[in-house]
Amino acid sequence: MREFVKPRVVVSKCLEFDHCRYNGGMISSLIVAKLKEYVDFLPVCAEVEIGLGIPRSPVRIIIEKGEHRLIQPTSGKDVTEDMKVFCTDFLDLLVNVDGFILKFRSPSCGLKDVKVYSSVNKSGAIGKTSGYFGEAVLKRYPFLPIEDEGRLINARIKEHFLTKLFVFAAFRKVKSEGNIRDLIRFHTVNKYLLMAYSQAELRKMGAIVANKEKKSFYEMISDYERHFYNALTKPPRYTSSINVLMHAFGHFSENLSNGEKTLFFEWIQKYRERKTSLCPAINTIRSWIVRFEDQYLLHQTFFEPYPEGLLEVDLIAPNLIKDLWK
Repeated sequence: MREFVKPRVVVSKCLEFDHCRYNGGMISSLIVAKLKEYVDFLPVCAEVEIGLGIPRSPVRIIIEKGEHRLIQPTSGKDVTEDMKVFCTDFLDLLVNVDGFILKFRSPSCGLKDVKVYSSVNKSGAIGKTSGYFGEAVLKRYPFLPIEDEGRLINARIKEHFLTKLFVFAAFRKVKSEGNIRDLIRFHTVNKYLLMAYSQAELRKMGAIVANKEKKSFYEMISDYERHFYNALTKPPRYTSSINVLMHAFGHFSENLSNGEKTLFFEWIQKYRERKTSLCPAINTIRSWIVRFEDQYLLHQTFFEPYPEGLLEVDLIAPNLIKDLWK
């Protein structure tokens, strides 16, 4: 079983932490609740931090003279500048953070699909945008895993988020310790994971780690970090994941029975046809890793990118599997 560096994650305080919603409520989130055991959370409520009480009248984003403003309709109070100051001050003091989970569609924390109104009066929304804090986070940390609790219901989005979160935490530790050997080991154990995400970036990172120019650690880590972040920008294509599994299969193919090979290829084909997730094929490879004591594959993060306790039983209905490819 792998040991994982505990990620540090900023989370909207109303998600499982405090009754700080405008109505004094708290939002239930299965993913946040489950992550509490594995993550160091930093809860924050931007609206409370700028002096709005609990409970409070809701705020909304309106367009005024061509600009977005954050207004509390019942009082007419404009808290735009207060919110901007809070965002800057909070993020300036934030260190060693690995990701964010923010409140879905909130005018302060929302990452997207936040309603924009034409005035403080009751009226329909005329557009959508990001919340003030959510937008500041996206601008300050464009490469970090940043999601809202709404999107994390989607299995593929959640898997990508968790994978990035734990590998970014591990990379943060490598950066802080400043050891070339640690960087080489990090690259080695993440080779298959990086192969699934981007073979082009993997090759570039491999050349950096080879260090033929004899650069210092700090020169290497700066170059490596840029390509590392680029590699994990988007979830891997399903064909890339199959390619990685076939590479792993090559480690055992000569020692497997025809029946074992047939079963493995059937799982690959079902995954290709979107009839199942990747879990059965991965678990098959993992069983062979243990059986044949393959030490190289045993330490590859691709086969256990985040703690086993965060994995879910693979009972996904066929009609939902299609969503994983969207």
